[in-house]
Amino acid sequence: MSISKDALVPLAKRMFDGATHKLDVWSIFTPANVPPDCINLGQGFMNWAPPDWIREASHESMDTNAMSHHYSHPRGRPRLIQAISKHYSPQFENLVKEGRTLQTEEIVVTAGANCGMYAALVAHLQPGDEVILIEPYFDQYFASIHFQGGVPVFVPLHPPPVEAEPSDVTSGTNGHLKRHVYSSSEWTLDLDEFRAAFTPRTKCVIINTPHNPVGKVFSREELEGIAKICVENKVLVLSDEVYDVMVYDGLEHVRIASLPGMWERTLTVCSAGKAFACTGWRVGWLMGPPPLVSATLAAHSRIVFCTNSPMQEAVAIGLEGAKEHNFFPKQLEEYKARRQVITSYFDQLGLSYTMPEGGYFVLVDMSPVKVPEGYPIPPTCQGRGKDFELCWWLCQEIKVVGIPPSEFYCEEHVNIGERFARFAFCKDLDLLHQAGKRLLRLKEFM
Repeated sequence: MSISKDALVPLAKRMFDGATHKLDVWSIFTPANVPPDCINLGQGFMNWAPPDWIREASHESMDTNAMSHHYSHPRGRPRLIQAISKHYSPQFENLVKEGRTLQTEEIVVTAGANCGMYAALVAHLQPGDEVILIEPYFDQYFASIHFQGGVPVFVPLHPPPVEAEPSDVTSGTNGHLKRHVYSSSEWTLDLDEFRAAFTPRTKCVIINTPHNPVGKVFSREELEGIAKICVENKVLVLSDEVYDVMVYDGLEHVRIASLPGMWERTLTVCSAGKAFACTGWRVGWLMGPPPLVSATLAAHSRIVFCTNSPMQEAVAIGLEGAKEHNFFPKQLEEYKARRQVITSYFDQLGLSYTMPEGGYFVLVDMSPVKVPEGYPIPPTCQGRGKDFELCWWLCQEIKVVGIPPSEFYCEEHVNIGERFARFAFCKDLDLLHQAGKRLLRLKEFM
């Protein structure tokens, strides 16, 4: 649905500024807008339910606890607040050193992580304040900043350089391009560029680790460099860590809030939807110092008042029982298996890709794939990155949905992302194999 300037009741000017008037990528590549037999590897939702032990216990709670069907405290249900404190306190190095746990006033439960970040920006941004985004960025960040009258400032992660070496059959190639598998750690942030982005109007920095869509897990050294600059400039940091339970290959997930000078200026954002495969429950939480959390709580309570109560109880049950059921280590192994399956098909195709260190997305270099000349592309995909054209053709003809990453860049940096497509592997193995077999058809177009 597009927004008309000729509406009977005039819309706010911000609806036509920036990118808010464009049809967003999720509306273009939604299941309602692509062929019904497509396999959706575009959006990051799972095709399985949360584990039985959570669902069964939450059903019992709803049957026996009448208050779980009514308003919760805007901060969150006491049971969930307690479960968050117990689960996350050992993960913050600063709290461990202080010998204390997260207090109630340091937690706020929100209607999903996205609404929590929106509330934090409502609470802290004034019109004209600048927010630094590291590209590629989740596109909701841009809209949330824009709706507060804020100004996004963009600093790109630099992908590993494209190498076009002579064909080498022994290393797995296709055509004249040699296939490369890059680590997401090879996407690098230039700290000099990052520092140069700060001005007297900079109010906030948004960090995302593990990163969507690159899969980068920022190292301790990288985060220490970022933290030093943020402390020097006295800015708020929103640390989006919703993929924190999906860190592969023994890597360390460092919470930037635990680094020196960062706790008092950082809100750490987490998500039950990502942790327990329940994206539709819309339960997230922010953790940080009382002044930042209290302001976010005040804004959030004016947006939705409180988060739905039964699902808060269910998430509390999940956090309470995760250790007993060995849930997170087992889930991590299952995601590693899914990662291996989807990348095996790109290996067969000879396409270069970035192996994610975290999260459940893989960026694939689609530049060897050629969309047939003259293929009809709808107006919603025209005038955008080349990846929109390719992803539209992909869903129509190959019947697999991928997301064009240029949506996650400013106009000046679209060229960085438009050679890729983003594929989600948060699907069961059978569906991933089905999608992979369809993707093998791409050999005809390379």
